[in-house]
Amino acid sequence: MAKPATTRQSARVVQLRKGATIEMVRLTCPDSAQALKIAESFGAALVDSDGIRDLHERLISETSDALAEGLGERAMQIHLQRIVGAFVGSAHGAGQFYSKAVTEARDATAKAANDARDEDLDGPVGYNSAAQRKREFAADMGVQAHALRMAAEGAVAAYKQIVGDTWKPFDRPVENPGHALDRKAAEAQLSAFD
Repeated sequence: MAKPATTRQSARVVQLRKGATIEMVRLTCPDSAQALKIAESFGAALVDSDGIRDLHERLISETSDALAEGLGERAMQIHLQRIVGAFVGSAHGAGQFYSKAVTEARDATAKAANDARDEDLDGPVGYNSAAQRKREFAADMGVQAHALRMAAEGAVAAYKQIVGDTWKPFDRPVENPGHALDRKAAEAQLSAFD
């Protein structure tokens, strides 16, 4: 006895490309206390954290005010969502780069501590060791990542003030152009049999 035919709908799974969140920025970028410690330890310029945050909050607010007559509420929300996303994404990228620089500086410093290695010894008089250069580079990246974090924090605060809701990244579907191309190729090959 034959089984009755059943129709089954195939479920389509849509993968989402996750955007950076402000929480991810806070995990990867130095906070004010850490940025101050870095600046003091390496003789770097002190960053006006509150000033950067306030300036970017005002920037987004003033942009919103200027666009208010030309954009509807939903259009404004979409526009600000994208603008704030750019600030957050930039800060997150800087934070990841900073984390990588710190790892490389730690590795180089640990290698330099090994007395049996000639390649990591200090250079000629007046030149820093490779490990010192990596530490200084990581410090510069830390101060930069902190500044971008403050800009992102200001933008996120302005979004909440203007839109009345907490900013969240837009998670867009991952495009799989290969699947469409494979399907077209299969259709072209099957048409050869007609």
